[in-house]
Amino acid sequence: MHRVQGARVSAAAVILLATAAAAADLQAERVSIEAWRAERVGRLTSDTGWLTLAALLWLKEGDNSFGRASSNALILDHASLADTAGSFVLSGHQVRFLARAGAGVTHDGRAVTSLDLASDAQGEPTVLASGSLRFFVIERAGNLGVRVRDLDNPHRRNFSGLTYFPVSTEWVCNARFEPYQPAHHLKIVNILGMEEELQSPGAVVFRKNGREWRLDTVLETPGDSELFIMFADTTSGHETYGAGRFLYIPLPEGQTARVDFNKAFNPPCALNDFATCPLPPSQNRLKLRVDAGEKKYAGGPEHRS
Repeated sequence: MHRVQGARVSAAAVILLATAAAAADLQAERVSIEAWRAERVGRLTSDTGWLTLAALLWLKEGDNSFGRASSNALILDHASLADTAGSFVLSGHQVRFLARAGAGVTHDGRAVTSLDLASDAQGEPTVLASGSLRFFVIERAGNLGVRVRDLDNPHRRNFSGLTYFPVSTEWVCNARFEPYQPAHHLKIVNILGMEEELQSPGAVVFRKNGREWRLDTVLETPGDSELFIMFADTTSGHETYGAGRFLYIPLPEGQTARVDFNKAFNPPCALNDFATCPLPPSQNRLKLRVDAGEKKYAGGPEHRS
């Protein structure tokens, strides 16, 4: 009898210890995710955050006049901009900005007359300013355009926060990493229909609901310490953004990759109309409900009339 009672006490102790360990894991995860969310909101609401985007204007070969007036090739009706601020001159893959005298366009605080512009494909782009506006050249799938930020953008000023599924350790796992040798090249289409190739070093494989699920990863830049994942699931278009969500994971250690879906987040296109988000490839569209991470953004394009 004493042996039976001892076994019961031992079993109860094991259960208590397991319960305490699970509670500690959940609390640690909540603390980690709260810090991650705060950093994300800080980035979104910064001067270079996605909430500042005000326009995206694509360049054509030759002279592209830019300003408030309807006579310009690139029109942006904004109080910080002159009727004609100047011209973006595209020659092959080079862009030069020719400022209109007295238009108030500056670079690093100094008035601009003529300046060659580096695009974001070359690292940090050359940023021009006019009042609260900041504009620079971006390259997407071989196309060059002018991205405009407004530091006083109403979407930034009126930002009311993000909403999330409850944090859960059920969506944190050590997935199996299956490398591609050689690396695969994924054809990725962005929200504007432009196509580019991205390098995939391998896939992460995780178990959920009694079966395995697979997601191709992307190495955005050689030397990165993270892998990028674009995915959609059965919450997409309902509780979460219709075009899917993004996730970064640490580089695998051997054949193991840490995947935390509590860090799944909305692509920039969920927050504004002027981003060029890549869409998840077909193999990353899961018939699985991933009720973790960010939900739809209440101030985004899907919620605006």
